[in-house]
Amino acid sequence: MNRDEAMRVNRALTKTGKLYRAVRARKLAALDLHPGQDVLLWLLAEEEDGMTVSQLAARVGVEPPTATRSLARMEKRGLFRREPVPADRRQVRIVLTEEARRLLPAIEAAWVELADEVVGDLPPEQRAAVVAALEHANDRMRAQVGAAEPAED
Repeated sequence: MNRDEAMRVNRALTKTGKLYRAVRARKLAALDLHPGQDVLLWLLAEEEDGMTVSQLAARVGVEPPTATRSLARMEKRGLFRREPVPADRRQVRIVLTEEARRLLPAIEAAWVELADEVVGDLPPEQRAAVVAALEHANDRMRAQVGAAEPAED
């Protein structure tokens, strides 16, 4: 890759990341959520019995203290409850409340709206190519940082 092409790729990725985060933050603010909380809620919704903070942090690709900080805001809103882990009473599981479950369709609608705003006007084959290129780039970067799971933001 020549220098000009490399600079164009780097500028496009940097701008895209910043703009995507900004637009996503606005959409989530309308739900009184911060970026990342949507992903935590969605992951917790997949596990009916909940997850420990360590399990949740591993799924997101962050350290447990980072997940704990995000969960602290969510706990104030009553979006989850803590339940003892039957096999180890020293640990607790994070389990979604009904209030949090009611937010899930709005979160998914925000994600659909955001994806549509970003690539929805492209023909289906071009959308597929964009997603494939981004997934390929993510795989290559994940290999560089040694991450086993994709980090969610």
